[in-house]
Amino acid sequence: MTVITRARESHDGSRARPTAHGEQPRKRRRFRAGPALLFIAPSFLILGVFVLWPILVSFWYSLHDWTIGADDQPWVGFDNYIKLTQDPRFWDALVHTTLITVISVVGIVVVGLALALALAAEGLGTRIIRSAFFFPTVVSLTSIGLVWRFLLDPELGLIGGITSALGLGKVGFLQSPELALPTIIFVNIWKNAGFVMIILIAGLKGIPSERYEAARLDGAGAVNLLRYITLPALRPTMLFATLIMTIQSFQLFDLVYVMTGGGPLFSTETLVTLLFREGFVNFHTGYAAAISWALFLVIVVISALQLRIFRYNDVD
Repeated sequence: MTVITRARESHDGSRARPTAHGEQPRKRRRFRAGPALLFIAPSFLILGVFVLWPILVSFWYSLHDWTIGADDQPWVGFDNYIKLTQDPRFWDALVHTTLITVISVVGIVVVGLALALALAAEGLGTRIIRSAFFFPTVVSLTSIGLVWRFLLDPELGLIGGITSALGLGKVGFLQSPELALPTIIFVNIWKNAGFVMIILIAGLKGIPSERYEAARLDGAGAVNLLRYITLPALRPTMLFATLIMTIQSFQLFDLVYVMTGGGPLFSTETLVTLLFREGFVNFHTGYAAAISWALFLVIVVISALQLRIFRYNDVD
């Protein structure tokens, strides 16, 4: 007959569970965090030195009238941030950055979705075409900017020759304050549409084929399949692509700097080119740090709004 003993008080005051034959249960082995911390310590060290510390230092700079090479770096508090609100060039750069981001992201997602729907089928031809559209993604923005700057040159560029042959004259796309910003947006869409295409194709592959078969049995056409099955199923993937492209467009620098340098007449100046000019040309490090924090705040707010608007549930 099995005898169940009473639980006895453990040495730390907790009650141990009763066991058969009066045996005291063994203590559970405690998790040792030492080895885990030892393995992740190098990563935390690298992040702390090269990410967290520069972020904190940049905020410290933004609270000073910090100028490279000056003997004194006086404390000014939030004067640099107040100066931002009174600087018309900052507001112009913010407008240009917002226009580039909004139009580029919409264009990139729409073009990427169209390409994904057209090239989702497996085959040698579609793979070659996918590679052609994806190729600009792996090329640096600097190289792309140089190529497009040469192509759009009104005297030597291929596009300038085409416009002349069509009787439109030599159009200076990058020399015109009205055309420079739309040209930057077009090149940005051209470069990143292939990246979004690949992401959305991966999302399309994850949609169960049974959904389409059931919808076709109910008489759904191509438009209804796209509206009620494809787009809802791609919602998380499109949200991811939208967030990535939004952050990338707000931080756009290489393309603008190489193609126009922020000109002509500052018509393509973005927050990052303004930051670069203030920090590394005019050596106003404190003011440039304030611009970087303003940009960070804008990105956080826009990203939070996107997550709020496009949020989804698995039961949707």
